[in-house]
Amino acid sequence: MLNSGKSKSATLAHVPQIKIQRGNYQDSPVILIKFAYDMGLNNRIKSSLPDAEWSRSLRSWIVPEDDFRLSNLFEAVRGSAFIDYSALKDDENKNLIKSDNKVDLHPKKNETRQEKSLPTGYIELLQQKRYSQNTVNIYSHYFREFMEYFSYEKLPDIIPEEINNYILELIKKRNISNSQQNQRINAIKFYYEKILKRDKTIYAIDRPIKERLLPEVLSKDEIGALLKSTENIKHKSIIAIIYSCGLRRNEAVNLKLSDIDSKRMVIKIKGGKGKKDRYVQLSEGMLNLLRQYYKEFKPREYLFEGQNGGIYRAESIAKFLKSVANKAGIRKRVYPHILRHSYATHQLEQGVDVRFIQQWLGHESVKTTQRYTHVSEHNFKNFKNPLDELL
Repeated sequence: MLNSGKSKSATLAHVPQIKIQRGNYQDSPVILIKFAYDMGLNNRIKSSLPDAEWSRSLRSWIVPEDDFRLSNLFEAVRGSAFIDYSALKDDENKNLIKSDNKVDLHPKKNETRQEKSLPTGYIELLQQKRYSQNTVNIYSHYFREFMEYFSYEKLPDIIPEEINNYILELIKKRNISNSQQNQRINAIKFYYEKILKRDKTIYAIDRPIKERLLPEVLSKDEIGALLKSTENIKHKSIIAIIYSCGLRRNEAVNLKLSDIDSKRMVIKIKGGKGKKDRYVQLSEGMLNLLRQYYKEFKPREYLFEGQNGGIYRAESIAKFLKSVANKAGIRKRVYPHILRHSYATHQLEQGVDVRFIQQWLGHESVKTTQRYTHVSEHNFKNFKNPLDELL
C-alpha cells in the first residue's frame, strides 16, 4: 500500500498519507516525516525508527539526515500508509538515500511497492539462532532485494554463477562497500545453507579482501575535554564508562545495577560479542561519578534507563556525543566506538600487556587487539626523525 506519489483514486482518500522532506533542527540537517495525527502510525514510527524524535515546533517526526534510511521507513509503515518522498528525489545524488539501503526511486509501470514475503522460516530461524535484531533487519532487507532481482526465477533454481553476477552488478552500479557485500552474501547463503540445508561447498561466491583500516583515536586531552563539556551527568557517566572500561555501545546500555561490584571494583559484562561474559575494571573515579549519577537519576534495573524506564536507547549516545564533541571544539569525527579505541590505545601507551587488553576488550584473537599498536604514540616517540637534524 506504499506509493511514491499522490493517491490516484478517490478510494484511497482515507489511507494515511506521509510526506517526507528536508529541514533543519537546531542548526542540523534533518529529514521531516509529516502526517495527520494517527496513533497507529505514531506507534510504528516510535517503535521501529530509533533515530526518530517528535518535534513540537516542526510538528513532525525528525531523523538526522545522516541516520535516515528510506527503506527503514517503508518497513516501519508497510501496509499502513502511502509515502510521498518526491521531495527527496532531487536530493538523490546528495546521499539522502544511502547506498547501503538504496531502493529504486523510479519503479517501472505496474510495479508495486508492496514488499515480497520472505521464505517461510527465514526470519524465525534467524531469531532461533539468536541473531541480533539489527542483523535480522539487514538480512531480511537484503534478501528481499535479492528475491526482487530474481522475481522471474524460483529461488531454489538459482545457481551460484547467477548469484556472483548479481553481487558483481551491485558492486559496479551501486558501488556497495566491502561490508555490505559480505552482508548481502551472508543473507543469501543463510537461505541456501540454513533454510534449504544445502552443502556449503557448492558456493563459490567471491569475498572482498577485508580492508585493514587503523582505528581512529582521541588523545587523553580530547577525552578530558569531552567530559568537561558534558553538563548532563547521565551523559557524562555513559561517556566515562564506555571509555574507562573499553565497552561497546550495546554493552554499556545493557548494564544493570547488579553488574556493578563496588567491593571487588569490577563490572561484569554479560553476553558481549560472541555471547561471552567478562569482567572489566571499575576505577575509583568511575565509581564516584556513578554514585553522583545514581543520586540524581535513581535507576531501578538498568544502570542507564530511558525517560520512561527500561533500557536506554543506544542510538541516543551517538547523538549527544556528537553534540558534546562540537561543544568541546573537537574536529575529529566522534562516535561511541572511538572511546573504546582510545581506551585500548591509551592502555598500550601506559605499558599494559596487550594480552590483558585483549581480555578486557573481549577480543577472540590477540591479533585484533594488536592493531592498536599501530596507532600508539610509542611507535613514534621512541625514534628520532632524521628531518629534525636537517632543520
